[in-house]
Amino acid sequence: MNKTRMQKLTWIAFAAGIVSGSLLMGSGIALAADNPQVSIKTTLGEIVVELDQEKAPISTANFLAYVKSGFYKDTIFHRVINGFMVQGGGYTADMKPKMPLRPTIKSEAKNGLSNLAYTISMARHDSPDSGQSQWFINVVDNIGLDYPNAKGHGYAVFGKVIQGKETVDKIKVLLVDDKPGFQNIPVIPVVVKSATILKTRIVPPAPPAPPPVEQPAPAVEPTQPAQAAPIQEATPAPAQEPVK
Repeated sequence: MNKTRMQKLTWIAFAAGIVSGSLLMGSGIALAADNPQVSIKTTLGEIVVELDQEKAPISTANFLAYVKSGFYKDTIFHRVINGFMVQGGGYTADMKPKMPLRPTIKSEAKNGLSNLAYTISMARHDSPDSGQSQWFINVVDNIGLDYPNAKGHGYAVFGKVIQGKETVDKIKVLLVDDKPGFQNIPVIPVVVKSATILKTRIVPPAPPAPPPVEQPAPAVEPTQPAQAAPIQEATPAPAQEPVK
C-alpha cells in the first residue's frame, strides 16, 4: 500500500470512526506553576499530563472532576491508531461503557492550542459541544483536528504529556482488532489503574540547547603560487684531452 493511500485510509477511518456512537472527539501550551498535573497509571506505565487551565478552563475543570471522582480507574484505551491517536476514558476491559457523571461541555477548540504530538484533547460526538469523559492523546502532529477543521469545529486541546511519552509510544504500537460496533481495540487491554492529581509538581527538564552554530572560516583569496626559478641546464664540461 502506498503512502498516499495509507494516509487517505487513516483519515477515512477517523471521519467514519464511530465507536459506539462516539466520534473522536497546539501546541503552544505554557507550563505554568499553577497548572494542575495528573498522573495516569496504566498497565504499560505512567503518563503525566499538565493541563492548561488558562486556555482551556472548561475542559480542564471537567477532566479534573472525573479524575477526583475515580471515574477513570479500570477504564481502558479502547481505540488505538498508530500514526494518529490513542483514546480512552469511556469503556471498561469488557467493553462496557461507563456512564458519564457530568453533562456535556462547551467546546474550547478555538483556544489557540494545536493538536500536536503528545497533546491531550477532548473526544466528542459529531456535535462540537458534546464532550464528556472521553479524551485522546495525539501521537503525531494532527493539525487537521485544529479549529477550524474540515467540518468547521475542531477538537479542543487542554493539556500536554510532560512525562511518560514512552508509555504513549508503547500503547500506540499495540496489535489491534475489531469487534462488533468497535474498531482499533488493543488485543491486550491497556487498563488505567489510577488517575490522580499530583500534589508534588513535576518540573519537566528543559529542552536541550541547540548545538552552537559553527561560524565558517573567512574565505581566503586564492594566491598565485610563487614562481620557481627556472632550472638552468648544466653545461657539460669540455672533454678532457686524453693524457699522452
